[in-house]
Amino acid sequence: MPENSASIASFWDAFAASFDEEADHGLRDPAVKTAWANRLRSWMPASPADVLDLGCGTGSLSLVLAEQGHRPVGVDLAPLMIEQARRKLTAAGFDAAMMVGDASNPPTRAGTSFDVILSRHLLWTLPDPQEALRRWIGLLRAGGRLVLIEGRWASAEPGEDQSHEGRPEPMPWMGGVEAERLLAALRPLVKAARVEPLPDPTLWGRTIQDERYAVVAFA
Repeated sequence: MPENSASIASFWDAFAASFDEEADHGLRDPAVKTAWANRLRSWMPASPADVLDLGCGTGSLSLVLAEQGHRPVGVDLAPLMIEQARRKLTAAGFDAAMMVGDASNPPTRAGTSFDVILSRHLLWTLPDPQEALRRWIGLLRAGGRLVLIEGRWASAEPGEDQSHEGRPEPMPWMGGVEAERLLAALRPLVKAARVEPLPDPTLWGRTIQDERYAVVAFA
């Protein structure tokens, strides 16, 4: 883990209690959850697939994947987020591994071979996102896929706090990353990649003005 992992984990743990109040985090609104479930279904291979959910937060996407018959493993640096994820999946009757760890360099105990690696709005938090992408692709089975739900929001939403106290390393993709920039980083590493814009306000619980998208890349 990064040398300052404790301070980073504390930063995110401070949001754990209220994290699911955001419509796209908690998926408490049935319409929002259905919208994400439909998208995930379109990006995933046939179930059951082994899916590594990196930066899983409180486990909302992992829960949807489990409900669709997949075998998710969640990794997040924040212990309080992982506690919520475990409770959420256990309450729904699923025995899925949710563990504390560095999502940019997943712990070996999470597994070393997956059909899908999924992350949502994680890359902007990493000091070396391109190295993380290389590591993640190395964990994919032949024909496996990388599903990256990302966006570029800082310039479109200047009122949002983009600070990250306790993080001394520079974050080159702070505020998000444009789809074309992410594709350029991926092209040398994968066989194929496509972008799917995600402007639907149902996914976010509100109308958005910035760039939101998913990249699906194949190893």
